[in-house]
Parts: sequence; structure tokens; C-alpha cells
Amino acid sequence: MIYIIDTSVVSALHRNYYRSRFVSLWKRFDEMVEGGVFTSTRESLRELEDAGGAAHDWAKANPDLFVTPDANEGAFVAKIYGVVHFQANIEKQKIYRGGRNADPFLIARAAVLGGTVLTMEQIKPNAAKIPNICQHFKVPCVDLEDFMEQEDWVF
Repeated sequence: MIYIIDTSVVSALHRNYYRSRFVSLWKRFDEMVEGGVFTSTRESLRELEDAGGAAHDWAKANPDLFVTPDANEGAFVAKIYGVVHFQANIEKQKIYRGGRNADPFLIARAAVLGGTVLTMEQIKPNAAKIPNICQHFKVPCVDLEDFMEQEDWVF
């Protein structure tokens, strides 16, 4: 199983699970990173750069995790935005911040690799959020709690 990790998860882990207090969680997470269980995209790294802080520091220390999309992933992004409803995923606020939007690239990477998107977002009726787009294209998607349950994480 490979998980394509969203910026929101990296941020939430660093915001809610302090390394000094959740040592066993971070040990397991770091082992999975080293084992190649996680991947992400260059666009996620850029979002983390914009946010700064501990999550960005961690991302800088794990540059191999954040890969440049290939042609197949680019083609899948075009497929996502070929659905008019999902064009709403390009939020005005993201455009104002320089156009950083990792969402379609995460989904595309998962689709191409046969992986699962790991995000903090929840499915919302008629939305253009990661879980909605994943559902439309039949790309597996879980939130952090579901991931921890699937991986049988108990601390």
C-alpha cells in the first residue's frame, strides 16, 4: 500500500501530535516514510513552504517525498479539470497566493500509482474537495483517523 500524503495531514501531525509527546507515533510514521509507504508532490511541498513552521522544516528534511509530477499525472490532472464541477477546486484564495493547489496532483499521483490519498478533508455533498474528486474517479481516499485504523495504530 502506498499513501499519497496531503499537506493537511503533514500540518495536522505537526500541529496536534508533538514529537516530544507522541514519540511512538512519530517513530512509526518515520519508519513508514523511510520504507517508501508515503509519497507526495512538489505542489504539496510548495504549500508547506507557504505555511512555514515545523511541518515545512520536516518537509525540507524529507525532500525525496515530494516528487515532480510526470506526464501521466499531468494528463490525469487535465482529466480532473475536464469535469466542470471540479474546476471549483481552484479556489480564488489559492490563486491570490500564487496559484498553489496540490489537490489535483495528489489525486493524479494516487490514480497513476494505484495508491490511496491521505487527507484531512471530509467528503461534502456537491463539493469539489479531495474526497469528492477521488470518489468520482474511484481513487481510494482516507482521512488520518481512517489511516490509523487501517494501519492498526494504537498508542
